[in-house]
Parts: sequence; C-alpha cells; structure tokens
Amino acid sequence: MLVAPSVLSADFGNLERDVKAICDAGCDLVHVDVMDGHFVPNLTIGPVVVSAIAKAATKPLDIHLMVENNTFFVDLFAPLKPGYISFHIEEEKNPHRLVQYIRSLGIKPAIVLNPHTPAEAVEYLLNDVDMVLVMSVNPGFGGQSFIPTVVEKIKRLKALRDMINPDCLIEIDGGVSDKNIAMLKEAGVDVCVAGSYVFKHDSYETAISNLHI
Repeated sequence: MLVAPSVLSADFGNLERDVKAICDAGCDLVHVDVMDGHFVPNLTIGPVVVSAIAKAATKPLDIHLMVENNTFFVDLFAPLKPGYISFHIEEEKNPHRLVQYIRSLGIKPAIVLNPHTPAEAVEYLLNDVDMVLVMSVNPGFGGQSFIPTVVEKIKRLKALRDMINPDCLIEIDGGVSDKNIAMLKEAGVDVCVAGSYVFKHDSYETAISNLHI
C-alpha cells in the first residue's frame, strides 16, 4: 500500500515543516487538494502555495483537482512537475483529450470518481490513465466519515482494471485509517490518501507505517 498524506489536514502556519515531516516519516506521495469554490463548496490553495509545497517535498506531488476549468488548472500546476494530476470525470466534457494532454506534459494522468459515480464510468479510459482515485467521502472538506458502499465499487473497478490495464493504480480518498486499511487493500486499493489520520496522530511515522500494509 502506497501512502499519500493529504496536506489539507496539515498546519498551514507550519506547512513547510509538516510537508518535510511526512516525507521524512516515509510517505510515498504528497496529496494536494485543489478546490475552486465552484465544483465543490470550498476554496483551498493556488499555485503559490503548491509551489511552496513542491519545494519542501522530497516525494512526488499527487495533485487532486476539484475544479470546473480543469485545463486551466493543469496549466497552472504543470510547471511544478507533479507525479500525478487527477481530475473529476463528473466535470470534464472531454476526459480522454485531457488525459492525453496531461501525459504530453510529462505528468501521469489520473481520473476521479465521486461516491455516486459508478466504476463503469471510467471503463473506456482505463487504458489511458495511470491511476483512478475513488472518493469515499463527498469532495470538498476533510475529516468526513468513510462511505462504506464505496468498497463494492472498488471491487468492481479492480475487476475492470485487472482485465483492461493491470498497471493502473486504484487510489482511495476519504475516511482512511488503520481501522479500515486492511479491508481496503483486500478490495483492491493500491494507494491511500489519509489526512486527519496522519496529521492528528502523535507520530507521523507510526501513522504512515500503520497504513503501509
């Protein structure tokens, strides 16, 4: 299991410290939630802050766009050379074209499914993406409770993934902790995003180690 702590739950007054700390504690990716206040009812961070995160991080950035104008935001963050940029299929009219565009920039493209969106929605994109992010909470805010019906969707997605593109990773975001990580791995998850669980833990190293199963 790869672990991608979400900096949305970090102390923004000590952001450099916290980003360096999770990297030193053994995380695999640094998950960055970008919200525009339109696609979701929250507004988070722009390129100036993400650039500061990129400078502090020693692990690749995993940028999750929760925005209306995906291409605009891809162009904003592409110069930072993140490992992944993911966007929501619910918002994008031409997802295949955007996937190709992200890859042309030397970035791994990923696509996101909201809790209500079926796994089959990405069936015809699986050959072209490096990762599918499944939301296990409604996007927009940290600290929400895990939606258990998502587990069955992950299993269906894994079956499609294994048949079409076994190299594509399955990522989960929302309500992840040491209490459900074994179940998620068994369902087919390869990468877990964890915000509150990591940043509210007494030891980042212990929290990340607990998810590295």
